[in-house]
This record gives sequence, C-alpha cells and structure tokens, in this order.
Amino acid sequence: MKILMKMKKNEQPNTLCRRVRRRYFAGALTVLAFTLCTVPAMAAGSDPLTIVNSLSDFIFNIIKAIGVIILGWGVVQVGMSIQSHDASQRTQGFLCLFGGLMIAFAKEILTTIGAI
Repeated sequence: MKILMKMKKNEQPNTLCRRVRRRYFAGALTVLAFTLCTVPAMAAGSDPLTIVNSLSDFIFNIIKAIGVIILGWGVVQVGMSIQSHDASQRTQGFLCLFGGLMIAFAKEILTTIGAI
C-alpha cells in the first residue's frame, strides 16, 4: 500500500512538470508563429480612388463568376427538362438561365444605363 502511495506522489510532480513544459512550448511556438507570419502592409498607391476602383472590379469579377455558374446550371436544367418533357422544370431552367445572364453581365448593364 505504501508503494502505491509513493508512486502517486512521484507521478504528480512529473505530470505537473509535463503540463508546464507543454504549455510553455505551446506558447513559445505561438509567439514564434506570430513573429514569422507577419506580412508588411503594402499600400496600393496614394490615390484612394484607385483602391476603391480595384476593389469594385474585384467584387464585380466575383459576381460575374457566380452568374456564370448560375447560367451553367440553367443550361443543365433546360436540357434535363427537354429530355423529361417537364414544362415547370423548363420554365425554371429558362428563368435560371436568364437570371445567370443578367448576373454575369451586371457590370456591363449598369455601365450601359449609366449607373456606374
């Protein structure tokens, strides 16, 4: 019985030491990662209007990509509706197709009507 009690007493400092060591190294590695992963901020220029225009172009490119994906899904729906002779699916397909076209060419439509 005394041997088991001695083992438990000996284990506690060892596990405590392991926990402290593990937390120390985790903290040190976190600080090292933050130090090594810093990236200096590079300004795109002194004119804020060019920054806003480049952000606008980026957002419109994302919208165009989403529109092309919706357009492709509309083509798939129309093709499946023609194969299955389903009128409601064909209507949904054409709505999806035209909606995808409008989303894909949103920037061109807005510049044509003079909104941008």
